[in-house]
Amino acid sequence: MEHIDHILVVDDDREIRELVSSYLKKNGLRVTAVADGRQMRAFLEANTVDLIILDLMMPGDDGLVLSRELRVGKNKATPIVMLTARSDEMDRIIGLEMGADDYLAKPFSARELLARIKAVLRRARMLPPNLQISEAGQVLRFGDWKLDTTARHLIDADGTAIALSGAEYRLLRVFVDHPQRVLNRDQLLNLTQGREAELFDRSIDLLVSRVRQRLGDDAREPTYIKTVRSEGYVFSTPVEILEPR
Repeated sequence: MEHIDHILVVDDDREIRELVSSYLKKNGLRVTAVADGRQMRAFLEANTVDLIILDLMMPGDDGLVLSRELRVGKNKATPIVMLTARSDEMDRIIGLEMGADDYLAKPFSARELLARIKAVLRRARMLPPNLQISEAGQVLRFGDWKLDTTARHLIDADGTAIALSGAEYRLLRVFVDHPQRVLNRDQLLNLTQGREAELFDRSIDLLVSRVRQRLGDDAREPTYIKTVRSEGYVFSTPVEILEPR
């Protein structure tokens, strides 16, 4: 039976919920729409979805609170597209830092939202071609860390598994598959998200910051991901294939 993607819309604006739901359903998607975080939590307790559309500005728990909550729970790998009534760059930066996979400012066209949903789902399910070389499943070791490419999580020196979001995993895989090679922002965006950088696009820098935090890497004197001024980033630690899985 063919899988139909299930989208959860979380927005306190009834008109937005109805508009988005109607358009996505007409385009072959399954849609559930709820008005706030409480309803979102109740629905996700008993159901799974393929992607969450999350409004930033809501009464009660806003989109940032809910996004942060989703990223540490059982839905940590579920892609999030964040909506906001403002196009302020800071809102976008904070949303991406909280774990959103993409960002769309209101007012938006339903067609554009559908395109973003399809792109995010495609990225979430398909590693870039450059990363297919080791998809049989491996454990990769670098420094004090291991990366399990089957479970898609980090393992620290004590053997503790650390969960990664989909975006964090894809970026780290690009780095460990291209160690000691300078990669610019355009290359990193293309390899991890299949798109080119927009003017003043800081999403890669934010993602690098998140991965550094996972690795306990000091941005001022990093051990693993080093900044190459005016060029990009380099994963400076040798990588060893520890074992096949």
